Amino acid sequence: MSLGQKHPPTDLGEGEEAPASSPPPNGGVARATRSAGDRGEPLRAEPAESPPARTARSVDGRRVLDVLLACVLLVLASPVMLVAALAIRLEGGGPVLYRQRRYGKDMRAFTMLKFRTMTDGASSAPHRAYIARLAGNGRPVPVSGLRKLTDDARVTRVGRRLRRASLDELPQLLNVLAGHMSIVGPRPAIEYELEFYAPHHYERFAVRPGLTGLWQVSGRNRVGFLEMLDRDVEYVRRRSLALDLLILAKTPLAMFGGTA
Repeated sequence: MSLGQKHPPTDLGEGEEAPASSPPPNGGVARATRSAGDRGEPLRAEPAESPPARTARSVDGRRVLDVLLACVLLVLASPVMLVAALAIRLEGGGPVLYRQRRYGKDMRAFTMLKFRTMTDGASSAPHRAYIARLAGNGRPVPVSGLRKLTDDARVTRVGRRLRRASLDELPQLLNVLAGHMSIVGPRPAIEYELEFYAPHHYERFAVRPGLTGLWQVSGRNRVGFLEMLDRDVEYVRRRSLALDLLILAKTPLAMFGGTA
């Protein structure tokens, strides 16, 4: 969701509305060099098996497709985005956009944009606890159990409606144009989630994160946190234009059909 979420979050984290704050209790990002990230340089993760190398032509072609799709989607979605922005402002004032530090390709930090769906200044503590619970049991999440914090008391009335169809993710099209994200890819990582990563999970940082992805169209509201990371790694290993097109075809159903 990243597009593809009738909010269940967890956009896991994607729906979290409080700025990323303190580092993990172990004094740094798990298995990564904290000081490098603070300087805006790519964090250094433990070595992991690299995905097959791709030619410059294939990478450039994917980037061109990302830009073209993002431009088209921005034009098509602009009326919805305008209405959403007005609704957020009219409901209670405060900023329209929510900005959060995320980690993308090569573990480079960037500021991800979303429509604000929670009360201004909401704490990130509930989401941190939520991730810890998901990572702790490692099991798939029942439909009626833990899932994206759509029904969180911090979520506003307008925000709840935006989340149900993942419309709060639309500003991330600007992240795509800026080169921070792709249309399809792994979910952008939050710093305090990294302490739960296994070594192979760092493979997901080999590509740009996406608005939608394999996890989002695979019943994300029923998938546990660690299984979500495994789906992201699976995507990186299987990445191809055919897989991207399949994910894009499934995304509208995931958004509006209740599977995301």
